[in-house]
Amino acid sequence: MRDSFLKKELIRVRGQQLIINNLINKKKFKIPIHLALGHEALSVAIAQNFSINDKLLLTHRNIHYHLSLSKTLNSSIEAYELKRKGLESGKYGSMNLINKKKGIIYTSSILGNNLPVSLGVAYAQKNKKNVVFVVTGDGAIEEGSFWESCVLAKSLNLKLIFAVENNDWSMYSSIKDRRSKINLKKFADSIGLKYLYLESNDVVDYFKKLKSYKQFIKENSVPGIVEVKLHTLGFKTIQRENKKKFINYHHGGIKDLKFYDNIILSKSKKDPIFVMKSS
Repeated sequence: MRDSFLKKELIRVRGQQLIINNLINKKKFKIPIHLALGHEALSVAIAQNFSINDKLLLTHRNIHYHLSLSKTLNSSIEAYELKRKGLESGKYGSMNLINKKKGIIYTSSILGNNLPVSLGVAYAQKNKKNVVFVVTGDGAIEEGSFWESCVLAKSLNLKLIFAVENNDWSMYSSIKDRRSKINLKKFADSIGLKYLYLESNDVVDYFKKLKSYKQFIKENSVPGIVEVKLHTLGFKTIQRENKKKFINYHHGGIKDLKFYDNIILSKSKKDPIFVMKSS
Protein backbone atom coordinates (compact mmCIF):
# COMPACT_ATOMS: atom_id res chain seq x y z
CA MET A 1 0.00 0.00 0.00
CA ARG A 2 2.78 2.42 0.98
CA ASP A 3 4.84 1.55 -2.12
CA SER A 4 1.88 2.29 -4.39
CA PHE A 5 1.25 5.63 -2.68
CA LEU A 6 4.92 6.66 -3.02
CA LYS A 7 4.84 5.93 -6.73
CA LYS A 8 1.65 7.96 -7.17
CA GLU A 9 3.24 10.87 -5.33
CA LEU A 10 6.32 10.64 -7.56
CA ILE A 11 4.15 10.85 -10.68
CA ARG A 12 2.11 13.73 -9.20
CA VAL A 13 5.18 15.85 -8.43
CA ARG A 14 6.64 15.22 -11.90
CA GLY A 15 3.34 16.07 -13.58
CA GLN A 16 2.91 19.28 -11.58
CA GLN A 17 6.43 20.38 -12.45
CA LEU A 18 5.65 19.85 -16.12
CA ILE A 19 2.52 21.99 -15.77
CA ILE A 20 4.58 24.77 -14.23
CA ASN A 21 7.17 24.39 -16.99
CA ASN A 22 4.44 24.99 -19.57
CA LEU A 23 3.31 28.09 -17.69
CA ILE A 24 6.88 29.41 -17.59
CA ASN A 25 7.17 28.94 -21.35
CA LYS A 26 3.91 30.85 -21.77
CA LYS A 27 5.46 33.72 -19.76
CA LYS A 28 2.91 33.34 -16.98
CA PHE A 29 5.41 34.43 -14.31
CA LYS A 30 7.66 37.48 -13.91
CA ILE A 31 10.11 35.81 -11.54
CA PRO A 32 12.85 33.18 -12.04
CA ILE A 33 11.78 29.61 -11.20
CA HIS A 34 14.19 26.69 -10.85
CA LEU A 35 12.77 23.35 -11.97
CA ALA A 36 13.96 20.10 -10.41
CA LEU A 37 12.98 17.42 -12.92
CA GLY A 38 14.80 14.25 -11.89
CA HIS A 39 15.05 15.28 -8.23
CA GLU A 40 11.60 14.00 -7.25
CA ALA A 41 12.52 10.67 -5.61
CA LEU A 42 14.38 12.44 -2.80
CA SER A 43 11.76 15.13 -2.16
CA VAL A 44 8.91 12.59 -2.04
CA ALA A 45 10.89 10.29 0.28
CA ILE A 46 11.67 13.16 2.66
CA ALA A 47 8.06 14.42 2.57
CA GLN A 48 6.71 10.97 3.45
CA ASN A 49 9.19 10.69 6.33
CA PHE A 50 8.30 14.17 7.56
CA SER A 51 6.64 14.36 10.97
CA ILE A 52 4.24 17.12 11.98
CA ASN A 53 6.84 19.02 14.04
CA ASP A 54 9.85 18.47 11.75
CA LYS A 55 11.41 21.50 10.07
CA LEU A 56 12.80 21.93 6.56
CA LEU A 57 15.14 24.61 5.19
CA LEU A 58 15.58 24.90 1.43
CA THR A 59 17.64 26.48 -1.33
CA HIS A 60 16.68 28.39 -4.49
CA ARG A 61 15.86 25.07 -6.25
CA ASN A 62 12.96 24.10 -4.02
CA ILE A 63 9.94 23.46 -6.23
CA HIS A 64 9.94 19.67 -5.73
CA TYR A 65 9.86 19.96 -1.94
CA HIS A 66 6.99 22.43 -1.97
CA LEU A 67 4.98 20.20 -4.29
CA SER A 68 5.85 17.06 -2.31
CA LEU A 69 4.76 18.55 1.01
CA SER A 70 1.87 20.85 0.09
CA LYS A 71 0.23 18.62 -2.55
CA THR A 72 -1.70 21.60 -3.93
CA LEU A 73 -0.53 23.03 -7.23
CA ASN A 74 -2.59 26.22 -7.22
CA SER A 75 -1.01 27.64 -4.07
CA SER A 76 2.45 27.34 -5.64
CA ILE A 77 1.32 28.85 -8.94
CA GLU A 78 -0.34 31.76 -7.14
CA ALA A 79 2.83 32.29 -5.08
CA TYR A 80 4.83 32.48 -8.33
CA GLU A 81 2.28 35.00 -9.61
CA LEU A 82 2.88 36.98 -6.38
CA LYS A 83 -0.82 36.83 -5.55
CA ARG A 84 -2.09 37.31 -2.00
CA LYS A 85 -3.94 33.99 -2.05
CA GLY A 86 -0.71 32.12 -2.85
CA LEU A 87 1.64 30.55 -0.31
CA GLU A 88 2.59 33.05 2.44
CA SER A 89 0.48 35.74 0.74
CA GLY A 90 2.66 35.74 -2.37
CA LYS A 91 5.47 37.67 -0.65
CA TYR A 92 8.40 35.34 -1.27
CA GLY A 93 8.52 34.62 -5.00
CA SER A 94 10.15 31.26 -5.75
CA MET A 95 13.75 31.39 -4.54
CA ASN A 96 12.80 32.33 -0.97
CA LEU A 97 9.43 30.58 -0.81
CA ILE A 98 8.38 29.13 2.54
CA ASN A 99 5.32 27.26 3.81
CA LYS A 100 5.23 27.50 7.60
CA LYS A 101 2.12 25.32 7.88
CA LYS A 102 4.01 22.43 6.27
CA GLY A 103 7.25 22.97 8.21
CA ILE A 104 9.18 24.76 5.44
CA ILE A 105 10.30 27.62 7.63
CA TYR A 106 13.24 29.10 5.71
CA THR A 107 14.42 29.21 2.11
CA SER A 108 17.39 31.17 0.82
CA SER A 109 18.44 32.19 -2.66
CA ILE A 110 21.99 32.76 -1.35
CA LEU A 111 24.29 29.77 -1.79
CA GLY A 112 24.92 28.08 1.56
CA ASN A 113 23.00 30.69 3.54
CA ASN A 114 20.42 28.23 4.90
CA LEU A 115 23.12 26.04 6.50
CA PRO A 116 24.07 28.21 9.50
CA VAL A 117 20.41 29.17 9.92
CA SER A 118 19.55 25.48 10.27
CA LEU A 119 21.89 25.29 13.27
CA GLY A 120 19.79 27.83 15.15
CA VAL A 121 16.57 26.05 14.21
CA ALA A 122 17.94 22.66 15.31
CA TYR A 123 19.34 24.12 18.52
CA ALA A 124 15.92 25.55 19.39
CA GLN A 125 14.44 22.08 18.79
CA LYS A 126 17.20 20.20 20.62
CA ASN A 127 15.07 18.98 23.52
CA LYS A 128 12.13 18.06 21.31
CA LYS A 129 11.53 14.81 19.41
CA ASN A 130 11.49 16.27 15.92
CA VAL A 131 14.27 16.45 13.32
CA VAL A 132 15.47 19.35 11.17
CA PHE A 133 16.33 18.82 7.48
CA VAL A 134 18.43 21.32 5.54
CA VAL A 135 18.83 20.84 1.78
CA THR A 136 21.96 21.92 -0.04
CA GLY A 137 23.90 20.95 -3.17
CA ASP A 138 27.31 19.96 -4.51
CA GLY A 139 28.02 23.61 -5.27
CA ALA A 140 27.10 24.93 -1.83
CA ILE A 141 29.32 22.43 -0.01
CA GLU A 142 32.23 24.39 -1.47
CA GLU A 143 31.22 27.21 0.86
CA GLY A 144 32.86 27.48 4.27
CA SER A 145 29.43 27.64 5.89
CA PHE A 146 28.87 23.95 5.10
CA TRP A 147 31.97 22.69 6.89
CA GLU A 148 31.52 25.07 9.81
CA SER A 149 27.86 24.09 10.19
CA CYS A 150 28.67 20.37 10.17
CA VAL A 151 31.33 20.77 12.85
CA LEU A 152 29.13 22.89 15.12
CA ALA A 153 26.14 20.58 14.60
CA LYS A 154 28.23 17.70 15.94
CA SER A 155 29.67 19.80 18.78
CA LEU A 156 26.11 20.55 19.90
CA ASN A 157 24.76 17.06 19.03
CA LEU A 158 21.88 18.51 17.04
CA LYS A 159 19.24 16.35 15.36
CA LEU A 160 20.05 17.96 12.03
CA ILE A 161 20.20 16.21 8.63
CA PHE A 162 22.22 17.84 5.84
CA ALA A 163 20.69 16.57 2.56
CA VAL A 164 23.19 17.14 -0.26
CA GLU A 165 21.71 17.01 -3.76
CA ASN A 166 24.67 16.12 -5.97
CA ASN A 167 23.76 16.66 -9.62
CA ASP A 168 27.40 17.34 -10.60
CA TRP A 169 26.65 20.92 -11.68
CA SER A 170 26.93 24.36 -10.14
CA MET A 171 25.68 27.09 -12.46
CA TYR A 172 27.39 26.11 -15.75
CA SER A 173 30.36 24.10 -14.48
CA SER A 174 30.70 20.44 -13.59
CA ILE A 175 32.56 19.19 -10.52
CA LYS A 176 35.56 17.99 -12.53
CA ASP A 177 35.86 21.41 -14.19
CA ARG A 178 35.76 23.45 -10.99
CA ARG A 179 37.29 21.51 -8.10
CA SER A 180 38.87 18.32 -6.78
CA LYS A 181 36.64 15.52 -5.53
CA ILE A 182 35.23 15.89 -2.02
CA ASN A 183 34.75 12.69 -0.03
CA LEU A 184 31.82 13.49 2.25
CA LYS A 185 31.83 10.04 3.85
CA LYS A 186 35.41 10.44 5.09
CA PHE A 187 34.60 13.91 6.36
CA ALA A 188 31.43 12.75 8.13
CA ASP A 189 33.21 9.79 9.70
CA SER A 190 36.09 12.00 10.86
CA ILE A 191 33.88 14.27 12.97
CA GLY A 192 31.20 11.77 13.99
CA LEU A 193 28.30 12.53 11.65
CA LYS A 194 26.05 9.70 10.47
CA TYR A 195 26.55 9.32 6.70
CA LEU A 196 24.14 7.89 4.13
CA TYR A 197 24.66 7.66 0.37
CA LEU A 198 21.71 7.27 -1.99
CA GLU A 199 22.01 6.66 -5.72
CA SER A 200 19.34 4.14 -6.80
CA ASN A 201 16.83 6.89 -7.71
CA ASP A 202 14.17 4.49 -6.40
CA VAL A 203 11.57 6.36 -4.35
CA VAL A 204 10.61 3.25 -2.34
CA ASP A 205 14.25 2.47 -1.56
CA TYR A 206 14.86 6.10 -0.53
CA PHE A 207 11.78 6.15 1.71
CA LYS A 208 12.82 3.00 3.58
CA LYS A 209 16.45 4.02 4.02
CA LEU A 210 15.55 7.55 5.15
CA LYS A 211 13.01 6.17 7.61
CA SER A 212 15.59 4.07 9.47
CA TYR A 213 18.23 6.79 9.09
CA LYS A 214 15.97 9.45 10.61
CA GLN A 215 15.11 7.12 13.49
CA PHE A 216 18.83 6.70 14.21
CA ILE A 217 19.31 10.49 14.24
CA LYS A 218 16.41 10.91 16.69
CA GLU A 219 17.41 8.10 19.04
CA ASN A 220 21.08 9.03 19.19
CA SER A 221 20.77 12.84 19.01
CA VAL A 222 23.46 13.20 16.35
CA PRO A 223 23.57 15.13 13.07
CA GLY A 224 24.09 13.46 9.72
CA ILE A 225 24.84 13.92 6.04
CA VAL A 226 22.71 12.32 3.33
CA GLU A 227 24.46 12.57 -0.04
CA VAL A 228 22.18 11.88 -3.01
CA LYS A 229 23.43 11.35 -6.54
CA LEU A 230 20.82 12.66 -8.95
CA HIS A 231 20.43 14.21 -12.39
CA THR A 232 18.66 17.39 -13.43
CA LEU A 233 16.70 16.35 -16.51
CA GLY A 234 15.38 18.15 -19.55
CA PHE A 235 18.20 20.61 -20.14
CA LYS A 236 20.14 20.53 -23.38
CA THR A 237 23.91 20.76 -23.54
CA ILE A 238 26.24 22.33 -26.05
CA GLN A 239 29.92 21.76 -26.67
CA ARG A 240 32.20 24.70 -25.98
CA GLU A 241 35.96 24.42 -25.76
CA ASN A 242 35.63 20.66 -25.26
CA LYS A 243 33.48 21.16 -22.16
CA LYS A 244 29.77 20.55 -21.85
CA LYS A 245 27.65 23.43 -20.66
CA PHE A 246 24.01 23.47 -19.74
CA ILE A 247 21.62 25.72 -21.59
CA ASN A 248 18.82 27.04 -19.37
CA TYR A 249 20.16 24.95 -16.50
CA HIS A 250 20.03 27.55 -13.77
CA HIS A 251 16.40 28.63 -14.12
CA GLY A 252 13.61 29.11 -16.62
CA GLY A 253 11.38 26.95 -18.73
CA ILE A 254 12.50 24.02 -20.86
CA LYS A 255 11.19 24.02 -24.40
CA ASP A 256 10.95 21.00 -26.69
CA LEU A 257 11.07 18.39 -23.92
CA LYS A 258 11.55 14.88 -25.28
CA PHE A 259 9.33 12.31 -23.60
CA TYR A 260 9.55 8.54 -23.51
CA ASP A 261 6.30 6.84 -22.54
CA ASN A 262 4.21 9.70 -21.15
CA ILE A 263 6.24 11.66 -18.54
CA ILE A 264 9.56 9.78 -18.64
CA LEU A 265 12.41 12.11 -19.64
CA SER A 266 15.24 9.56 -19.71
CA LYS A 267 15.15 5.83 -20.34
CA SER A 268 17.80 5.26 -17.72
CA LYS A 269 18.50 5.32 -14.00
CA LYS A 270 18.76 9.11 -14.28
CA ASP A 271 14.96 9.36 -14.23
CA PRO A 272 13.15 8.20 -11.06
CA ILE A 273 9.96 7.67 -13.07
CA PHE A 274 11.77 5.23 -15.36
CA VAL A 275 13.25 3.47 -12.32
CA MET A 276 9.79 3.20 -10.79
CA LYS A 277 8.22 1.75 -13.93
CA SER A 278 11.11 -0.69 -14.35
CA SER A 279 10.84 -2.09 -10.83
